Amino acid sequence: MSEISTAPRFGSGETLRRFASRQRVWLTSLAILLVMFLIDVGQATTSTWFVADALYGTAPFLILSIAVAAYATASGADNLIARVFAGSPLTMIALAAAFGGLSPFCSCGVIPLIAALLSMGVPLSAVMAFWLASPVIDPSMFVLTSGLLGVEFAIAKTLAAIGLGLFGGYVTFALTRAGNLSDPLRPGVGNGGCGASSVRKPGKVVWRFWQEPQRRAKFGKEALTSTLFLVKWLTLAFLLESLMLAYVPAEWIVSALGGEGFVPILTATLVGIPAYLNGYAALPLVSGLIEQGMAPGAGLAFLVAGGVTSLPAAIAVFALVKRPVFALYIAFAVIGSLSSGLLYQAWLS
Repeated sequence: MSEISTAPRFGSGETLRRFASRQRVWLTSLAILLVMFLIDVGQATTSTWFVADALYGTAPFLILSIAVAAYATASGADNLIARVFAGSPLTMIALAAAFGGLSPFCSCGVIPLIAALLSMGVPLSAVMAFWLASPVIDPSMFVLTSGLLGVEFAIAKTLAAIGLGLFGGYVTFALTRAGNLSDPLRPGVGNGGCGASSVRKPGKVVWRFWQEPQRRAKFGKEALTSTLFLVKWLTLAFLLESLMLAYVPAEWIVSALGGEGFVPILTATLVGIPAYLNGYAALPLVSGLIEQGMAPGAGLAFLVAGGVTSLPAAIAVFALVKRPVFALYIAFAVIGSLSSGLLYQAWLS
């Protein structure tokens, strides 16, 4: 009996609860798939392939971003990167917004890069500017938008992306200067965001880190941790996306965006926030709606809102940052998308 009384306090039940807590994202994805296989085998199979294909398509961005983050951590280069970004925040916000409009990252592809930047101590204001601008437009989407909706619309979309980045970046800068949002990342993600240890205690940079066993181990650990974290959340996000595409009728979205004036632009913004449509897939839909009489401003608002806060992106953002930062991100998306649509419609009028 004495051996039993001195045994560890946590039994198998507590261990199981801890495991479930740590793996709740994977378990949620698995539970959704199991339910789908019970009620709709065809859709469950389709969703499984959809997730696999989406992860495969995102893999280049994931691998590159994870490798960069792991290399920066193992070599100590994150010290230099953090210092460069912290040097002139106002200029960096403008550069981040402009670069975001030219970068080839989608709303999900930009997530691992954002995680790397925040974990290396890059100021949230510059990251927010890039984060907001990047998913809205990229060079290939500009070309496709020009072909379907005209060069004028494509330019308006580009200006909306950069303007949204500038707006979000500078407002975030003002908030951080006032002492808010000093530690944006959730506990256990990265190394504490703007309070990263690499910024607090700068160390030397060893570019050829692989020559030191300890740094090689650090690289492997950082790469594995980042990979597992990002893949589990993107898996859940893509799974939910596939179900939305399957069970939310496109006709419902179309009917909600018809008409002209302020209300359709507001409706387009509010529908675009939660409704996920791939940026490329959404272009033909918006083109068709505009041909049927929808205001171009509503189309722009829908594309901007959907690009910034598509369901997969929003889930990944929620997983990375604390709730005040997530709420700010959503607020920027709503205000920026609505303003973009209204300004574009006013300019056309």
